[in-house]
Amino acid sequence: MKYIKTRWNIPYYNMAFENYVMNNDDFKDDYVFFYIHSPSIIVGKHQNTIEEINSKYVKENDIIVARRNTGGGAVYHDEGNLNFSFITTKKEDENEIDFKKYTLPIINALKKLGVDAYLSGRNDILVDGKKISGNAQGLNKNKVLHHGTLMFNVDVESLVNSLNVSQMKIESKAIKSVKSRVLNIKDVLDIKMDIYQFKDFILDEIFSEMDMEEYRLTDKDYENIEKLVKDKYGTWEFNYGYSPKFSIKNKKKFESSGLIEVMLDVKSGIIEDIKISGDYFSVKETDELEDMIKGFNYREDDIKSLLETIKLDDYITNIKNEEFISLLFD
Repeated sequence: MKYIKTRWNIPYYNMAFENYVMNNDDFKDDYVFFYIHSPSIIVGKHQNTIEEINSKYVKENDIIVARRNTGGGAVYHDEGNLNFSFITTKKEDENEIDFKKYTLPIINALKKLGVDAYLSGRNDILVDGKKISGNAQGLNKNKVLHHGTLMFNVDVESLVNSLNVSQMKIESKAIKSVKSRVLNIKDVLDIKMDIYQFKDFILDEIFSEMDMEEYRLTDKDYENIEKLVKDKYGTWEFNYGYSPKFSIKNKKKFESSGLIEVMLDVKSGIIEDIKISGDYFSVKETDELEDMIKGFNYREDDIKSLLETIKLDDYITNIKNEEFISLLFD
């Protein structure tokens, strides 16, 4: 595994960088890198941005809004949040999301600091029942991207004020508020350190049983990443996207797959447009599923027949066919 030192504190660049490494055959090794952002909200790949953020607060406080390459929910970043990314070569049998594998080295490093951390639910690392880390993951044909947050000394008030957290999600986790559910790592450390010392400790632990080799980005790498930001990752179209005009809208929270919303535009009994959003994960692109559904009659039996011909789990991890049907027709 190689370490890549990045220089960006603007999320558009780090999201573009992850995409660049994931889709560039010149990057043949396994990589890890860390980054710290200016105040930002990072929305999941499949989320409806406007619904996830407090637009007034975000605008008044100059908070950057960026979309990442993976599913899951929206997260708040600032200078008190350490982010980590692993990009690895996919094994032959590695075709499903696996949070345990990639969070284990982080959890082990935290335990060395006396922090009793553990993986909980789909993708969170907790201490004493409170969240210190959210994780997300994506796969393509050849590689796995796993990235996560580490709340070292985050401004919790800004976190709470900048995000619109669905009441469904709060109720499903049996919590009174977001503020009561999160914890800064700094508050449970027995030793004093700043976020940069914390990063160095985590990095040293990851490479404790192997030699650390650094990959240095070239001028050409920087040029290509800059172009990705200009063409995609820094654009309104990518970060906010579109929501179709809809005649049918439904949202449900499923224990195994997450919070999912479906918007449909149905005319004369035909599904003319569909938008699926939420904090779910996926192996394949959800817009492929949307394209398959467009043009079908808005009839339960017709959609059931379609779902029998595909592996729905590839598009929305862990969802059952009957759950998806209930989203469209309940």
